Amino acid sequence: MIKSYRLVHLWLLLSIFTLVVIAQSESPVIKNLAENADVILLGKVTQKVSSWNLSKTRIYTTTTVQVEEFLKGSNSQNNVEITSPGGEVGEVGELYTHLPMFDQDEEVLVFLKKDTQNNKYKVLNGADGKITVLEDAATKEKITSSKIPIKELKSQIHRYLSE
Repeated sequence: MIKSYRLVHLWLLLSIFTLVVIAQSESPVIKNLAENADVILLGKVTQKVSSWNLSKTRIYTTTTVQVEEFLKGSNSQNNVEITSPGGEVGEVGELYTHLPMFDQDEEVLVFLKKDTQNNKYKVLNGADGKITVLEDAATKEKITSSKIPIKELKSQIHRYLSE
């Protein structure tokens, strides 16, 4: 019985240590993303459309996100389109493992950069620039996939932007 309690205590300590390390390791990444993004938004994916470029040599996907909240920058519209290489057209697919993929109806927090060549938004820093937002089953609170409450992440981003 005593060994069980020790194991539980050890497990709890390791769990807390892991959460602290994860939170600390994300801070520099989030800070860099916040400082370098043109737009940071929280929203829901409403549409994904993949198509060939004009010369039919590359596939691009345009993802439409319905904006719930702008954390940085703004847009006069309620939707933002994000363009990224890759996708599927018919039976042909093109995949880039370092870039984020979006799912229909997925809630996301994204850090976007405006492409100076075509004025389209792209996700900043590849997969790091997209955070999936989930609902905690017990508390119904919005959290990230790494269990960080969205309200804490938003506060962290606002702190970085005001420095």
